[in-house]
Amino acid sequence: MEEFSFMTILAVFEEIFGRGLFWTMVAVAALITVAYLYVLIRDRSMSMRKFLLAQLSMPFGGAAAVWFVMIMTNSSFADIGGPIDWIVLLGVFAAGAVGFAILVYVIQSLMRGKQAEA
Repeated sequence: MEEFSFMTILAVFEEIFGRGLFWTMVAVAALITVAYLYVLIRDRSMSMRKFLLAQLSMPFGGAAAVWFVMIMTNSSFADIGGPIDWIVLLGVFAAGAVGFAILVYVIQSLMRGKQAEA
């Protein structure tokens, strides 16, 4: 591989997850991002209580992301070879954790609405 481009990364992700699932995940991520921006603009501040609960959910989101990638790639922890594998695995965990925390915050905000801080 002489050239590493954005299209190469897209092709790899489409190959791993399948074209339909990959673009569905992209659409869901975009929808959650728009909902998060809506909640931030609507509330004009972040609720620290909702933020704390979202942070407490982060390990579950990270573990779910690692599990999902392991299932989709038909891999196990025994297949982890070198340092780059661990770095990618930690990156997947971090992305899943942050994404899940944002999702939890959005769900709380949409269900509870704007509340005054005590």
